[in-house]
Amino acid sequence: MMRRIGRYAATITVLALTACGGGSQPREEADNGVPDVQPSSAESPSASDVSTGSQASPSASGTQDRGPDVSFLGFDRGSKDAPVRVLEMSDYGCGYCRQFHMQTWPVLKKEFVETGKVEWKFLPFVIGMFRNSQQATTAAECALEQGPAAFEAMNHRLWADQKEWKSSSDAAGVIAGWVDGLGLDADRYRSCVSSNRRESRIVAANTVSRQLGVRGTPTFFIMGYAPIPGALPTDVFRQVLNQAYEDATKKAGR
Repeated sequence: MMRRIGRYAATITVLALTACGGGSQPREEADNGVPDVQPSSAESPSASDVSTGSQASPSASGTQDRGPDVSFLGFDRGSKDAPVRVLEMSDYGCGYCRQFHMQTWPVLKKEFVETGKVEWKFLPFVIGMFRNSQQATTAAECALEQGPAAFEAMNHRLWADQKEWKSSSDAAGVIAGWVDGLGLDADRYRSCVSSNRRESRIVAANTVSRQLGVRGTPTFFIMGYAPIPGALPTDVFRQVLNQAYEDATKKAGR
């Protein structure tokens, strides 16, 4: 059975206050209300069942975990030896996902990922409710084809200028216009987009989202705990990860 995050179990209710789903979007000035962590249930896929790992070393058999193997999908950050593992599923068109990446992610990256406490897998997918999200996800995948630095540059621009490409009648063209400035190989990028050669990864990510029962974005899976739907306020997310790290190190006898 999945565990809740200890002393934050009081925040658990039926609703995720800061997740994109059912047409919800953040207000221009987001409030600081605490979104709620979903309780575990017998029907819920266990986060501990998900096989996460580096992109370079996918599971050979795919049989070690009951849940989907995402080791070959998404973008990995942090040490593979980190005691806490997080899988983030976000849609580039989601306003709350943007809020998380622009406000909370830089803090978590510095305090947890770069310090070796947390390994973070970012898995973008297309939930199917945001305009031009497919084009943005394709752009991210084609940037990832050129390496981590290219991906990080494109990923940041997609979040920062979300409104620009979402509102465009030619989102692919808008994004392609950024390529040279981001330091990508423009010919290789255009070839990737036109040939749809990263499409299978997007399809696989969408399949994983259904297998895990993701109904809103962002959704976070801290391995061994119930999923967290919604962009937790930075201070709350920091406290949750601190407790997960404390639990993991105690269990390991560190």
